[in-house]
Amino acid sequence: MASITEKRVCLHRQIKDQQQQNKALKAQLNHLQHLANIGTVSYMIAHEINNLLTPLKSYADLALKNIDDKALCEKSLQKTVQNCTRASKVMESMLALANNQTQEKKIAGLLSLVEEVFECLCRDFRKDRITVEINIPADLTVFAVPVQIQQVLMNLILNARQAMLPQGGVLSIGADEKNDSLEIEIKDTGPGIKPANLERIFEPFFTTKKDGNSTSENSGAGLGLAFCKRVVEGHDGLISVESRPDHGTKFRIILPKPQSGQK
Repeated sequence: MASITEKRVCLHRQIKDQQQQNKALKAQLNHLQHLANIGTVSYMIAHEINNLLTPLKSYADLALKNIDDKALCEKSLQKTVQNCTRASKVMESMLALANNQTQEKKIAGLLSLVEEVFECLCRDFRKDRITVEINIPADLTVFAVPVQIQQVLMNLILNARQAMLPQGGVLSIGADEKNDSLEIEIKDTGPGIKPANLERIFEPFFTTKKDGNSTSENSGAGLGLAFCKRVVEGHDGLISVESRPDHGTKFRIILPKPQSGQK
């Protein structure tokens, strides 16, 4: 009997030790997950700010190369200031997004948001032999955090441009209302995405832009589309992709249509 009792006591002690170890491992896992989330968000912030630094450099270079042209220099400096203000708003918005803070949404004209993105990019797509077609009704509006939706559009536009380099092609941006939703489509005539990659295209750090095998200026960190998905879902929307090799790529964003009373 004593032996059985001792065995029970020993077994209970082992179970208690295992429970404590499991608790400690769970705490470590939660801590590591928290650090991983911080790392991912940090990379996303760096990725988005880099998208804004490129046009800043372009405007500065333009001013330096035309230093005797006062009007051009003033315009370049004005654009630089505007983009710096925009970068500050993007940083503030992304930090709030990382902390799950509620951000103010408002009604904004979708066509104006798209036009501001192209203005911010400071790139003449025609020099890349890319024709840009925009088919968005002037009165179409979206209820959103404007700077976030613009960053989504910027990522998709830059990806489309990179996909069509150096051959060129057509970039089409369209939008329309469908029942209770707003649908935005961004299409390119690039080489398309392999079927095996489509299922993973929105995963953080997954990229098809491999060093040495990509025509884009950068190999890619695989965060742009992950950021897009996070923002769109944060707006109670959906983002999807359709693509076939040699037949281009189409991204579709579905957002709730603005309701009466929203400002």
